[in-house]
This record gives sequence, C-alpha cells and structure tokens, in this order.
Amino acid sequence: MSTPDTGAPPGEKPSAGRKFVFPSALTVLVVVTLAVWAVAFLIPSGAYDRTKGGAPIQGTYHRVDSGQSVVDRLNDLFLSPVNGLYGVRDARTGQVGPDLAGELYGSAGVFLFVIAIGAFITVVFATGALDLGIGRLAHRLRDRGALLVAGVMLVFSLLGTVEGFAEETLGFYGLIVPLMLALGYDRMVATGTIILGAGVGVLCSTVNPFATGVASAAADISLGDGIVLRAAMWVVLTAVTITYVIRYAKRVREDPGRSLSGFLPGDREQAAADAGEPPELTPLHRVVLVLVGLTFAFMIFSVVPWSSALTGEADATPYGFELGWSFPQLAALFLVAAVLVGIVARFGEQRISATVVQGAADFISPALVIVLARGVTVIMNNSRITDTVLHSIEGLVSGTSSAVFAIAVFVVNLPLAFLIPSTSGHATLAMPILAPLADFAGVSRAVVVTAWQTASGWMNLWVPTTAVTIGGVALAKVGYDKYLRFVWPLLAALAVLICAFVALGAVGT
Repeated sequence: MSTPDTGAPPGEKPSAGRKFVFPSALTVLVVVTLAVWAVAFLIPSGAYDRTKGGAPIQGTYHRVDSGQSVVDRLNDLFLSPVNGLYGVRDARTGQVGPDLAGELYGSAGVFLFVIAIGAFITVVFATGALDLGIGRLAHRLRDRGALLVAGVMLVFSLLGTVEGFAEETLGFYGLIVPLMLALGYDRMVATGTIILGAGVGVLCSTVNPFATGVASAAADISLGDGIVLRAAMWVVLTAVTITYVIRYAKRVREDPGRSLSGFLPGDREQAAADAGEPPELTPLHRVVLVLVGLTFAFMIFSVVPWSSALTGEADATPYGFELGWSFPQLAALFLVAAVLVGIVARFGEQRISATVVQGAADFISPALVIVLARGVTVIMNNSRITDTVLHSIEGLVSGTSSAVFAIAVFVVNLPLAFLIPSTSGHATLAMPILAPLADFAGVSRAVVVTAWQTASGWMNLWVPTTAVTIGGVALAKVGYDKYLRFVWPLLAALAVLICAFVALGAVGT
C-alpha cells in the first residue's frame, strides 16, 4: 500500500554513528497537532456564508468569535484523536465532539475501509497466489529482456493504481535482481523496474484507496470522480516510465561501462538458472487471482459515476445500473472478499480469522494516521480558523486561470509530501483547505485530488523518507546517490507531463 512512514530499510539495525532518523508519519502528525493547536491562539476566527450543500461562498468571509475558552481548547487537543475517528458535527453551532448530535465529521468510515483493505490484501498474500503469479510471469519472460521489464512494470503499475501496491514490492528483489543480471543488465535496471513500476502506478492512482480514496472522502466527492483523467494519465506516464527503464537497460547491455550502479563481484557471471524457477500456478492460485481481479473490477464499477463519465455532464442523471457506493459499502465488500478468498484457499475458520486480524493489525498504522490528521482539522474547525486560512489564500486564487491553479496545487504539495510521506495522512490534512479553494477557482474538486496525489506520488519516487525507495536500493545493493542520478531525468519528464495533464483537466471542467 502507498502509505510508507519510515525511512529505514527493512531489517536494518541503527548504526552507532547515525545522528538523525526521520520521524514516522504518526510522530510528524502529533507535532503538527500541537503546532496547529498553539497557532490557533494567534489566528483570528472567521467564517464564510455557505450554500445548502455546505460549500463556502466566495467573498463572504467575516470575523466571528470562536466562543472557546482555554479549557475548551485544551479539551479539543486532548480529544483530537477521538474526534478524528468519530467526532460528530453539531448542525447549529458547527462544533465537533464525540457526544454531540448531528453529522459524522470523523473519519470512522475511511478508518474501517483501510482496515478492510488490509484484511483483504493480507489474506490474498497468504495464499501465495499474487507473488507466485508475478514470479511465474518474470520467469516466463526471462529470455526476452525488454518484454520482461515491460511486463513486470506493467503489472506493478496496475497494482499500484488500483490498490496502492508499494511496500509489497520489497519482497521481489530476491527474484528480479538475479533475473536482470542473468539477462546482462545491472542492478539499477532491477531497482527501476520495481520502484518505478509500482511508483508510477501509485502516482497515477485511479481508485487506490490509500490515495484517491482518502483524498476523495476528505474532499467530499466520489471515488470515481475524475477517473477518466487519471486513467489517461496512468496510460501515458506508465508508458513513458517503462520506455525510460528499457532504454537504460538496452544501453547497459550493449555497453556495461555505461552502468550507473556498476557491478558487484560475481554479477557478470550470473546465470539464468540462479533465479530459480517458481512453482507452477495451481488451479487454486488461478481462482484466487481471478477473485482478486473481479473484486477490484467490481469496486471500480461500483464507484464510477457512469452517467457523468460517459456524458461529460457533472450533474447528469444517474443511470439505473449505477451503484454509487462509498466507503461503508466498499469496506463491507473487501471484508466479504477476504473471507471468500480464505474459503476458496481452504484456510479453515481459524486461519481465516487469524489472517483477517493480522491484516487489520498490519494496516492499523495508516488508519491511525488518517485519524490523527482528521483530528487536526477538528481543532481548526472548533477554533474557527479554517475559513480564516482559506480566506488568506482566496486572493491568490481570484483571477488565476484554472490551469495555473491546478499546477500550483501540484507544486505546493511537494514539500508537504516530503514532510508527511504517508499519502493517507497528507490527504486528510490538506484536502479540507484545497477542496474549497477549487470551488473559488472554478475547478473541479476531482482535479485537485488528482493534482494532490500526483505530487505525493512523484515525491515518493525518490525521497529518502520512504521505506519503498530507501529500502529498495538497500535490498538491490545500489547506492542511493546513484539511484538519484539515474532517476532525475525521468522525474523532470514526469513533472512536465503531470502539469500538462492537471492543467488540461482543470481547463476542461
């Protein structure tokens, strides 16, 4: 999944000389919570007049009294994680609290959705079907180098765009590195195949629940809104990334001296047999893979607003077959799918239960990140400074073209993605401000979601705060500085393409 929150390679022990380790996303958000709470004493309270749908009306900002005492603010700080999970917003006062009556403001729905996804993914990996399927693909293409690189990257990218396949790639270095060396490539080709293959898919997430899903929920739009733009971006950027890695791979095979990573002793003598042939897929494995494909296909079908996507009209009347599902239904879908996969794999009741619980436990960290980030927005809401922050940026949006605004959203989120490499936490924190700004700029909120997630995905292709990148280069035995030298031309090209796509998407709304 695409929610890394540590910079240390898996299994690496802290060295005696290490002076600084970048904190986890949870720690960063605790610091952000304290900082926002303190700054809220200095920022004046204010509010916009709002539409019936709750959207702020541009030009109506005015100062108001927050009505909060120091004790009230301390209580908000103390209860911020609780409010972030199941805080309820009072319709009359706008305040959020766990014992109020009104509409759910907390992220309980998204929290459960992440837990359900975790259970499903863990059960699927416990069957061995997905990693064995990828291993069989790699072995089958072992004599066709360019096709092997393209095939593995395409599969990783597809998994990245639909389910945030990222940390799971760390288990494939032991298979992909020997295969690439046997084909006359270097370790950098293996590194690029894995990191960039999955990374570009996450960057161009279409329905990835940890990026698009969380951001869409925070922006109060459907997971399927904007999927056409994101799908087109995925096709183009994936093709560009695959072409980039293949060109480098061909150059290295023709002239090993042009390798950026160099070769370790024994690398040039690797034989194809060293990679080993994975076992054959059993009928059970094939059935599991079909179930996984059908589950994600049904998820896409259930969330896409087909009438709007096919007619191009945002307010088109929904077709009769549209389900319009959101996070509660999707959470139930993945829980049911997890149990179904376990039954098909003949796990038995106890193993299914244990694996589902283990999956929930493994994904509790990104789920808590979402809760803490939502707790920050509760503090801003209750102290009534959210609209003041929004108003301070309103002037920058007014008169700005929609294309420039969309590009600005991408650029502004780059440093935030460095500080908060967790896509879920970044989305929950930023969207309450970015989404209303889109209304002021006359841009679809779906475009803002796309611009935000591309910034997060682009940064996570190279920043050392992600376990996927720093752990990947460590497992491949490639220097991080050499990886940066390899990837920076592609990063520049992807940045240009991203800006073009989000600008085009903004103009078309």
